[in-house]
Amino acid sequence: MVGILSYGVYLPYWRLQRSAITAALGSGGGKGSRAVASYDEDTTSMGVEAARIALANAPAGAQPGIVAFATTAPAYLDKTNATAIHAALALPSSVGAVDTIGSVRSGSAAIAVASAGGNGLAILSDIRTGLPGGNDEANGGDAAVAFLFGDGPDVIATSIGRADVTAEFVDRWRTPGDSHSKQWEERFGEYAYVPLAEQSVADALKAADLTMADVDHVIVTGLHTRAVAAARRAIGASPDTLAPDLTDQIGNTGTAHPALLLADVLDRATPNQTIAVVTLADGCSTHLLRTTDAITRRRPATSVRDRIAATRDDLSYGSFLTWRGQIHREPPRRPEPDRPAGPPSLRGTAWKYGLFGSRDENGFVHLPPARVSMGSGEIDHMEMVRMADVRATIATFTVDRLAYSLSPPVVAAIIDFDG
Repeated sequence: MVGILSYGVYLPYWRLQRSAITAALGSGGGKGSRAVASYDEDTTSMGVEAARIALANAPAGAQPGIVAFATTAPAYLDKTNATAIHAALALPSSVGAVDTIGSVRSGSAAIAVASAGGNGLAILSDIRTGLPGGNDEANGGDAAVAFLFGDGPDVIATSIGRADVTAEFVDRWRTPGDSHSKQWEERFGEYAYVPLAEQSVADALKAADLTMADVDHVIVTGLHTRAVAAARRAIGASPDTLAPDLTDQIGNTGTAHPALLLADVLDRATPNQTIAVVTLADGCSTHLLRTTDAITRRRPATSVRDRIAATRDDLSYGSFLTWRGQIHREPPRRPEPDRPAGPPSLRGTAWKYGLFGSRDENGFVHLPPARVSMGSGEIDHMEMVRMADVRATIATFTVDRLAYSLSPPVVAAIIDFDG
C-alpha cells in the first residue's frame, strides 16, 4: 500500500522574539518567537533543504517519479519553481516537477499529486509575513517540509481515510501584487469553519470505520486561530490526543504547517497508531493515517523539536523588516551584483543548482567543473561528481564589510572537502 516512506523538515536558523516588535512599535508582538527565513532564503531554497533530508532518510533505491511543490510565496510566477528543486536534487529529467501555489490548501494538492502516482515527493514550503505590528507578522513563521511517498515494507504511515469539504466564503485573501493578506472579522471565520470541520472529520472517520476514540493523535491547524480553537473543541477529540501547534516557538508556517505538525507527531508516534490531520482552509480537509512497524527505524536523526531548539533568537526587528522588504536601507556604495542570465545558467545547471564538480583520472575534483585537468592537462577526460552531500571543513574565511549585501558583512569561506 502506498504511504509515507520518509520525511524531512527544514526550519530557518533565525528567530524573532515577538517582544522585539512590541519594543519597537509599542504594540503588536506578544509572547514567544517566530521562525524567520534569512535574507538569502526563499521558499524554493527551504524546500530543497527539506527534500534533501527526506531523500537522505529514504530506503535504498527509493526515488520520486514526480516533484510537487506547494507554497503561498513562490520565488517566481510564470515559471515552475519545482524545476529548481528538481535540479538541486539532481533528479533525472524523466522526473516531472509541478507547482501548486497560491493558497494554504495548495499543500493538500501537492500531497495528492505526489501520492497518486505511488512514488512522488511532496514539498510544502512557506514564508509568512504581514504589515508591521500586525497579527500575521508576529504570528507567522517560515518552514519547509517534504514527504516521499512509495510502497513496500519501509512505509512508515499509510492513508486510511480522507474527507474534503469545500466552501466559498471571503475569510482571508491577498490580491496579486500585495505582500500581505487581509482578513475578515474573526467571529465570522469561526462561524463558517466549525461546521465544516465537524462534517469533514465525521466523514473521514466514517470512511475509515473509526470513531474519534480510536484516534491517538489529532492535529487541527489553519491560519484562523479562533476557528482552530473552536474546531478543536467541536470535533470531540480528547484533550490528551490534541497535538501542540508549536506556534509559540516558531509561528504558524502557513502551507507547511499541517505537514510540520504531522512530522512532529511522526517523530514520537509508535506503531499502529492513528493520526488525524484536520486543516481549515477554504473549507476543511481531514486525513487519517496509521503508522506501521517501520516508524521506529525510519525517523530522521534530527527531530522537529531538535530543529526548533537549534536556533539563534536575537534577530533585531530592523533586520527582520529589511529582509522582508518593509524598509529600504542605504546600500553600500558598491556595484550591485549582476543579475543571473539564462544561457550561462542553462550551461551550468549541474554546478549552479546541484553542486557538481568534475573529477579527472587522478581523482582530483575541479570546482566549478572544468574540461581540462589541472594535474595532467588532459582534455575532456572527466566524470561529473556531486559534492552537495560531501562533508567539508572550513579552512579559513574573510569578513567583507564593503561588499553589497542586505545583511552585511559578507562572509566568504574557503572549504576543504573530505577526500
